[in-house]
Amino acid sequence: MTEAAIQSPTPVETLFEPLQGMRSLRVLARLLDYPTQELQDACGELIEILNAERRLGAALKSSLMAWCQRLQEGDLLELQAEYVALFDKGRATSLLLFEHVHGESRDRGQAMVDLMAEYSAAGFELDARELPDHLPVFLEYLSMCDEAEIGRWLGEIRHILALLTARLEERGADHALVPLSLLALIGAEGDVEEHRPQVKKEVPDNTPEALDAVWEEETVRFSATSDEDCALQSAEGRRLAERKNSVKSEAVRIMPAASTTSSANR
Repeated sequence: MTEAAIQSPTPVETLFEPLQGMRSLRVLARLLDYPTQELQDACGELIEILNAERRLGAALKSSLMAWCQRLQEGDLLELQAEYVALFDKGRATSLLLFEHVHGESRDRGQAMVDLMAEYSAAGFELDARELPDHLPVFLEYLSMCDEAEIGRWLGEIRHILALLTARLEERGADHALVPLSLLALIGAEGDVEEHRPQVKKEVPDNTPEALDAVWEEETVRFSATSDEDCALQSAEGRRLAERKNSVKSEAVRIMPAASTTSSANR
């Protein structure tokens, strides 16, 4: 991909700064952004916020801060090219949450409408240039929520986070640290293990051959006449949706801070 084809996404606009919630969620959102000079310049501040986050274990925080250091010192064009190869080619590592569950079916559209309603009710606004289920956008929203709401939402998407972690780990990407950290916040890091054997067997979907096959397949599906036809677009999405529907919801809470001297890390 040429340098000109590598575009930086428009940042999300919020109505207010998170006076409550977890600043570290905003850091995790930024680490999933397309690399820019602004991101590199902010790495020192990101490290400070991560270092102060008592809800994450020392080893995980150390890995996140080391990644920030690599981002700060890395060649920007190389970082951008790596990002495009990781997230803009194929769907296996998509940062669009509902794509992993609903594929391109109409259910995904309704899920995004419902999520937008949640955003609006909380006073969270975004422009039309990012979809509401984009993980960095979602983390921006969570950063303004209280711990109970954060735990509820992370519990709802833990199966997606675990699969995404396993796939990013398989590709040797530092970005795996973000969904892993989100799982760690609810004590669910172990969820990743069940996905690793499956992920190792997956055929890469980001090769030129795989991308050509998807293009041809999409051309055929353009004439689909039913939701059932659309739902066939994501075998993985069907599997995850079936699993989600078969598992009862359970209460999930944010792990307590390591130190009791301060229960909040604002």
